Amino acid sequence: MTALRPERESAAGGPVDPLTDPLPDVLAGGHSSPWFRAEQPPQQIQGHNLSAPQPPLADPYAQLPADAYAAPPQDDAYAGHSPYEGGPGWTASPEPYPAPEAAEEPYSPVPEAPRDDETMALRAADPARTDEERDETPPATTAAGAEGGRAARRKAAKRNARPGGRRGTGRRRAGTPTPEASGTPGGGDEPPERPRTRVEARRAERARKPSAATVASRAVGELFITIGVLMLLFVTYQLWWTNVRAQQQADGAAHNLQQDWEQGKRKPGAFQAGQGFAILHIPKLDVVVPVASGIDKQRVLDRGMAGHYAEGALKTALPSAKEGNFAVAGHRNTHGEPFRYINRLTPGDPIVVETQDTYYVYEMASILPQTPPSNTAVIDPVPAGSGFTEPGRYLTLTTCTPEFTSTYRMIVWGKMVEERPRSKGKPDALVD
Repeated sequence: MTALRPERESAAGGPVDPLTDPLPDVLAGGHSSPWFRAEQPPQQIQGHNLSAPQPPLADPYAQLPADAYAAPPQDDAYAGHSPYEGGPGWTASPEPYPAPEAAEEPYSPVPEAPRDDETMALRAADPARTDEERDETPPATTAAGAEGGRAARRKAAKRNARPGGRRGTGRRRAGTPTPEASGTPGGGDEPPERPRTRVEARRAERARKPSAATVASRAVGELFITIGVLMLLFVTYQLWWTNVRAQQQADGAAHNLQQDWEQGKRKPGAFQAGQGFAILHIPKLDVVVPVASGIDKQRVLDRGMAGHYAEGALKTALPSAKEGNFAVAGHRNTHGEPFRYINRLTPGDPIVVETQDTYYVYEMASILPQTPPSNTAVIDPVPAGSGFTEPGRYLTLTTCTPEFTSTYRMIVWGKMVEERPRSKGKPDALVD
């Protein structure tokens, strides 16, 4: 304040008596301002010395009537209300208000949870997490001993506040799956997956389609599988079915041949290619196989029969000849494989050739384990390498070797030791 406030005037227009003025000027020495400080230096305001002692002011309320501060009359609106403290009609309560009861359990701060090095490391490594994300941490990783912590309480409050998928409402957007149907744990803690747009659906469909490399690899794999299955079927056919079929054909040919002998339809002499005329017995190997004229693969050998070298330069003698070499060939593997185990024969083992009128008994003499197919000298009248040195009545068995190949030939030789007419019965080699 730099200037004195002008004197207030009364409603009549005159100055107001300071004794009756309820708002005296504070600059007159009353110091009613709350910011007044006693240590302020004295000031001079327009010729007034504020540091000089001032005469005491008269009581402004002394001239007021005694009932100026009497309580106003109460009407029905205030009936029954107690007067304010210290006012007219107020009386002190005989008993003061009782002090508030102390809490049953005094407040105590939550004890500090034991230090978890793993949790502390995770929190220290991720300082950017918000308080809400930290609160959402499961109770197992928060302070142990706080009965679940704030995160559990917040989750429970959220579940209670959103029973139908929205806060405070039981309504759900059309087409939105329920928490149970969508498999969302917690019953609505995570929002359901929004439906895909057409562009996103097309991209997902293109992503599911296999690439050209995948299609090619699948085709190659299926081709290999098909080839493998075909090879397996072929091997099964060669190693098993051909034997079954050839054995059936050979048994049928031997049975028909014996019936023809009994009926007298077959006579010794020249035979047509593929025509059976004898039966070969190898008792040690339990082999009984018909012998046909010729060594044709399809008409003779593949049908499970043994073939007689009876054509061209490889023609050999018949068993009935007084001198010569009776040479026959047969499969060692597949198609009946009649000569598969001829390598087990030893010198002295009997080999019998049965015809319509006679049994011709030979004894195994020697074996040649391996020789080239071009070595035709092994079927000469006096076979080379057999150990025979002069003409006689010999038997030669030829087959392929090693097994399941036709690279070389295995040769077994025998020498006739008995010629027995059928009228005299079977020889001892077949009876034993």
